[in-house]
Amino acid sequence: MIELAVLDIAGTTVEEHGAVYLALEEAVRAAGGDPSAAAIRRWMGADKREAITALLAESQGGAPAPETVDAAFADFRARLDAAYAARPPAPLPGVPEAIATLRAAGVKVALTTGFDREVTTALLAAIGWQDGVLDAVVCVDDVPSGRPAPYMIFRAMEATGVRDVGRVLTAGDTVRDLEAGTNAGARIVAGVLTGSQDAAALGAVRHTHLLPGVAAIPALLSLS
Repeated sequence: MIELAVLDIAGTTVEEHGAVYLALEEAVRAAGGDPSAAAIRRWMGADKREAITALLAESQGGAPAPETVDAAFADFRARLDAAYAARPPAPLPGVPEAIATLRAAGVKVALTTGFDREVTTALLAAIGWQDGVLDAVVCVDDVPSGRPAPYMIFRAMEATGVRDVGRVLTAGDTVRDLEAGTNAGARIVAGVLTGSQDAAALGAVRHTHLLPGVAAIPALLSLS
């Protein structure tokens, strides 16, 4: 029944040791913000520029100047690059095999992410996923709005030629991933427990499944 699996990147298919959210917090603090741990969690899975803007606004009591956001976003990118250089990201256990099993069974696999295209390209190159591994990669700067809007999922459908959301599976490690899958009307909306948000957090929003990780998807679809 499933023709397309749409998977998040950081924390879902790739282990990047939480670097993205540490870099996000540090960049916001350096720009004058004071985000709480709960505030950072609320923006997990979101467009990172949108997250920076909102976190600064929450701390400062008003919308930050565009140049402040630009500088903070550039700082975030630099901090993330340094973190990845110091501790390179890697595919989560069982994920490459799961992706290969899905594609061998005729299920297309697309990745979606709150990263922009430049960061995503570098990240996927670092783990050797540039060519032949995936059917599509959709970044937040490819769509009008990031999660929880469903647009990245729809763009993945467009890129892979899948027309029926009833034949789409989405999986991610954040509440926003689940909200995007639900908003898209995907048949399967799975939360995975390989990221920063636990079963209690993921279970509090609409979903169809909670899985230990992406590696469990082939069995869920009776492919292994």
